[in-house]
Amino acid sequence: MGDVLVRLVTLRPFSQAAAVVEVDGVDRVVALGSIESVSDVMADATVRSGAEATVRRTLEGGASALPALTEVELDVPVRPSKLICLGYNYRGHAPDGVDPTTNDPEYPDVFVKTANTINAPGDPVVIPEVAEDVDYEGEIAIVIGRRAHRVSLEHALEHIGGYTILNDVSDRAWQRRQSQWAMGKCFDGFAPLGPWVVTADEIDDPQDLLVEVIRDGEVTVSQSTATTIFSAAFIVHYLSQTMTLEVGDVISTGTPQKLPRWQDAHRPLAPGDAVTVRVQGIGELTTTFTSHGGTA
Repeated sequence: MGDVLVRLVTLRPFSQAAAVVEVDGVDRVVALGSIESVSDVMADATVRSGAEATVRRTLEGGASALPALTEVELDVPVRPSKLICLGYNYRGHAPDGVDPTTNDPEYPDVFVKTANTINAPGDPVVIPEVAEDVDYEGEIAIVIGRRAHRVSLEHALEHIGGYTILNDVSDRAWQRRQSQWAMGKCFDGFAPLGPWVVTADEIDDPQDLLVEVIRDGEVTVSQSTATTIFSAAFIVHYLSQTMTLEVGDVISTGTPQKLPRWQDAHRPLAPGDAVTVRVQGIGELTTTFTSHGGTA
């Protein structure tokens, strides 16, 4: 069966940790018994071993009775104490008015999204009545699996428990109102996260993954993490110098620039739009957008 804990999810309504396993071409869900959270599986080798045993026993007992992934409702895979984000981490993606061909910055551009932004993978994002220019940013998110405080660059990857996907939804008009971005980044629900955490051992090289975004059937972003300025290892190392990264904390690693055609023809998100972030080796996160009141 190989590693049965590649994709870890959290089920609603009781925040039950579970694993997603493919059986005869169908993704099925195995609840992990008394294990309280995905973070516990990542952080504790004994817990992970017990979870693996639970999945194997369940599969041996008959996988056809397991619920399909499409039949369950997912919560966010982890509830981070900190949601940290990077801006302008892909070459070619630069702030307004800055030449994208200039030298790389010495340090990452770091900001935070508040807890109210976190959105489950199947939940729509409500476009606020006051929003003027809502946009999407498809990103790979690091999930901390081992407490990190002032870790060296050499050992930083050892503190990553897995990877997931985040859509850093932003209102550009509110973002540009001030030098700090919080007002444009922190509307309720502006951080869809998931659908699962892929364990770190499944990603051979986080600097060799293709990130794509599809908006209403059109690929608008396509760029490899090989073009990032700051690697996953450096990001964990750098952030841990000032703050202790706890298990389950999430670091979103920045978005590539839109492809030229879509950058030149920018169109704010509107009710009824759908955005899929697709990352090689991790999966897909699809978010739909609705109006205030929940109608498309």
